[in-house]
Amino acid sequence: MNLQQIETFVLVAETGSFSKAAVLLDTAQPALSRQVRALETELRETLLIRTGRGVTLTDAGRRLLEHGHAIMQRVALAREDLGAQRGEPVGRIVVGLPPSLARRLTLPLIDIFSREMPKARLAVVEGFSMNIAEWLTTGRMDLGLVYSPEPQPHIEVSPVLEERLCLVGPKAELGGRASVRFEELAGFPLIMPQHGQIFRKLMEAQATLSQVKLQVVWEVSSVPVILDLVRGGYGYAALTRSALHNHDADAHLAVTPIESPHVPITLCLAQSAKRKATPLVRRTSEVLRELSLQV
Repeated sequence: MNLQQIETFVLVAETGSFSKAAVLLDTAQPALSRQVRALETELRETLLIRTGRGVTLTDAGRRLLEHGHAIMQRVALAREDLGAQRGEPVGRIVVGLPPSLARRLTLPLIDIFSREMPKARLAVVEGFSMNIAEWLTTGRMDLGLVYSPEPQPHIEVSPVLEERLCLVGPKAELGGRASVRFEELAGFPLIMPQHGQIFRKLMEAQATLSQVKLQVVWEVSSVPVILDLVRGGYGYAALTRSALHNHDADAHLAVTPIESPHVPITLCLAQSAKRKATPLVRRTSEVLRELSLQV
């Protein structure tokens, strides 16, 4: 086997599709299929099951994916170590962004990489804070922005931005209100992410302290879809102001701070405590911090 085959397999496995991997690698799909088949032939194992909707991993494929992540990380570290001698940001870095910020930050992040770090490769993965923290621990990811993370021995975090949750609803209903008291939330039908997602955890924790029963009518894990449902009159959402950026919220929605008490949330920059601080990691950290403060 060779590094190109392993990289191809990892990307196909992560995207769940040969066609998506071909677009990301700017390579013909048949060429990727041949590389994976050659890998399967050499290992004498079926790694992927082809379906009409993409691919799924076999048990052998899942085991190889773990090895693949470790191999690609070691290769990236070797490149970065050599580049570090010249002080250049080189190698590959995987950055995790929460759904509330991914749309806002991905384009400027890629733009800065294209202009300032042409020898570096960037992969952006969208995920909830709890998933990003897990991926940082397992080495699948190098850097991430997470909301109010719980302390973990294998992750280093530094605060970037302090925000607070707001009630988001139609302008006709909330447009004239300067704020909403937390106890009033019991009367609003809420559209919230699933249990465990940080926005919901913070809201439920405060509801317990305030003895308020929240009325969750729909569970949706996509911020754009949540906002579509709010516009459609299906309920209200509890989000930060930054989550509404680029969603045309001003034209249709009102964003009203939740007060008495307010629900604070801290955006943090997180990275693996075991990861070496290479020029690429340092520069990417600086860029993420700068972009986050512009939200």
